[in-house]
Amino acid sequence: MRIAFFSAKSYDRKSFDRFRKDFAHEITYFDTKLDQQSATLAQGYPCVCSFVNDYLDKPTLQKLSKAGIKLIALRCAGYNQVDIKAAKQLGIKVVRVPAYSPEAVAEHAFALILTLSRKTHKAFNRVRENNFSLEGLTGFNLFGKTIGVIGTGAIGTAFCRIALGFGCKVIAFDLFENEELKKRGVQYMGLNEVFMNSDILSLHCPLTTETHHLINERSIQILKDGIMLINTSRGGLINSKSVIRALKNEKIAYLGIDVYEQEEALFFQNLSEQILKDEQISRLMTFPNVLITGHQAFLTQEALEQIALTTLQNISSFENGERMENEVVFDS
Repeated sequence: MRIAFFSAKSYDRKSFDRFRKDFAHEITYFDTKLDQQSATLAQGYPCVCSFVNDYLDKPTLQKLSKAGIKLIALRCAGYNQVDIKAAKQLGIKVVRVPAYSPEAVAEHAFALILTLSRKTHKAFNRVRENNFSLEGLTGFNLFGKTIGVIGTGAIGTAFCRIALGFGCKVIAFDLFENEELKKRGVQYMGLNEVFMNSDILSLHCPLTTETHHLINERSIQILKDGIMLINTSRGGLINSKSVIRALKNEKIAYLGIDVYEQEEALFFQNLSEQILKDEQISRLMTFPNVLITGHQAFLTQEALEQIALTTLQNISSFENGERMENEVVFDS
């Protein structure tokens, strides 16, 4: 099948080119992200392959439909960027990669925690300037701390296992409790209870209408004073303005984020020669206790391989008229 591949990076090309010969698909790579303006590039292709910051709203989907697109192959787990209802109405199928390497994201979340708790990012910069002073680098032990986990799907489960390995007490909230985690010692609580009792809070839930701005003015008031907040899931889980206020009044003592609500205009691009016009992320970057990475958590060799394999298999299943295990179905 001919595939129009949007938001293509060098690591995408490398991983997909490695496996596509086994699937006999023809891929045309486009560096640009997929939106209303770039949708015309898909003319003549039955399939587009898109990523998290491609914008597939109804107008974009309508243009894709007119261009002959029958399948949208998301090379990611989340699909909040796609108007699934509109896709169904237009007869466009949507598939995704529900799980690639949950350990990749979970380990990155812990990398943020360890960096913030031991201030290794500051030590790195100091030593490069021949400054070996330890003043201002006092951290804290993770052992014995209470870590709250919101969402115990594949990534949240992997994160819980790591936290338990550090000797942390792990409490969690999810609509569906994981019995295996409970046997390992994870204690499920109500959402507000997790907020109130966590020294560190890590978000691993999908972005839905119910979870949008889960961290807001009200929920921040419930959080323990001096909490560390980690988000490697979706930027829209956090109200950035509320978090900035909480950082200023020291309610939140540490913030580590790999995602940002307005990231589509920033992430996956080299903007080093430009002035950032996003005032919220610019403000966040001024705090010494904030660590930001640019949607990097998924980026491991193992994850990229699984993303490529699953995406190509999804496309083959569609092309062959087979049952698509990873189809995203509109739930009315």
